[in-house]
Amino acid sequence: MDFSAITDSLYVGTAPHLEDYDTLRELGVTLVLNMRIRRWPYLGRYNPPIRSLWLPTFDFPLLPIPIKILRRGVIAALEVLGAGGKVYVHCTGGVHRSVAMGAAILIAQGYSVQEAAQLLKDRRPVADPDAWHIRRQIKRFAKSWEKRPGV
Repeated sequence: MDFSAITDSLYVGTAPHLEDYDTLRELGVTLVLNMRIRRWPYLGRYNPPIRSLWLPTFDFPLLPIPIKILRRGVIAALEVLGAGGKVYVHCTGGVHRSVAMGAAILIAQGYSVQEAAQLLKDRRPVADPDAWHIRRQIKRFAKSWEKRPGV
């Protein structure tokens, strides 16, 4: 598992393996957001369990990440973060989909699109929030969040 601490309570990276859940627990992670199209095979096989939310998306320019998926992940993350928990967001490479979700979470916490993108790039050098299909959805999320936060 390759991951980066974006803030004290938000981590972004690659898909964890079963043995990586010990590391996630040690970090204090209480929610894992899976942005991969495949359902995570380890659900229920680690003990004690860490809450997981499957948000199936593609990393393909012609199939943009749905804003409703970003909102669903953000709402779950804000609930956990508000209770003092920590969130780990992953996709296959930790470059696009998880970065888009990480940016959306930061925007919901008050960061601008540019601030969120820069923080992700600074803390996770492989992150590419500027890929046109990812940046477009981050901007669309920010607009939708301004209009109806938390819904």
